[in-house]
Amino acid sequence: MGAPRIAVAVVTMGNRPDEVDALLTSVAKQDVAPHRIVIVGNGCRLPDFSGRPDLPGEVTTIDVEENLGCPGGRNVALARLREFGDTDIVVELDDDGRLVDADVLRGVRDLFAADDRLGIVGFRIADEHGETQQRHIPRVGASDPLRGGYVTGFLGGGHALRMAMLDETGDWPAEFFFAHEETDLAWRAADRGWRILYAPELLLQHPKTSPARHAIYYRVNARNRVWLVRRRLPLPLIPLHLGVWTLLTLARTRSGNGLRAWFAGFVEGVRQPAGERRPMRWRTVWRLTRLGRPPVI
Repeated sequence: MGAPRIAVAVVTMGNRPDEVDALLTSVAKQDVAPHRIVIVGNGCRLPDFSGRPDLPGEVTTIDVEENLGCPGGRNVALARLREFGDTDIVVELDDDGRLVDADVLRGVRDLFAADDRLGIVGFRIADEHGETQQRHIPRVGASDPLRGGYVTGFLGGGHALRMAMLDETGDWPAEFFFAHEETDLAWRAADRGWRILYAPELLLQHPKTSPARHAIYYRVNARNRVWLVRRRLPLPLIPLHLGVWTLLTLARTRSGNGLRAWFAGFVEGVRQPAGERRPMRWRTVWRLTRLGRPPVI
């Protein structure tokens, strides 16, 4: 079996042209070139990037009339890659990120080639000063962003997915629009027996940000949390998970308006359909717990 064929997918709203240009330049400098690059304009019209002579492989630009959210936009890219039918691994990168090192795609290729049950590889995300925020370390209470290994989740900003895994699990939950879509996908992958690896040597430089910068953050964060557990957890764990996260939210949130939006989203998540219910097996609960993050935290 040959080396896995790698494609790169980027979703952008068209409001970061300089950042997208820098990201694509960093992709062009990789010592293992992707055979395809797919760029999705999420609710915007993009320039034709296929004219850039430095970009390797075939470059495809897709304009979507409405903003489908990050998971919806990524699904558009995945659908086009399936039409081409020649991709084994897709590397999905935030439009304001940048690959600092030239060997990131080579590292991705080698990791997937060495383990045929590896479904997801999460990158380390650090700002321009080399700092990784606590929320970007995929372990409970972890303080060392340089410690890699198997984990229960991954970061949406920079990661690689095996297409064969997605064929089993299904794609991103587009209805989430923003927040917790990575956990939904990770839990489905784990329940199917796929491994998730945090590989800190694969670095994506990304500006230091807070998710609360998005106006809809508090509402969709709560709504999607409820949807997530309704879809993926065994019934006895649902109230436990939501109880833990409600207490954490009350302890962490200092904004009165934020709390009101959070509780409005919580009610929305309870009242509205959550989508397909496919709860994980109890052996998956145990597996996630042994990896350091039981699915109630």
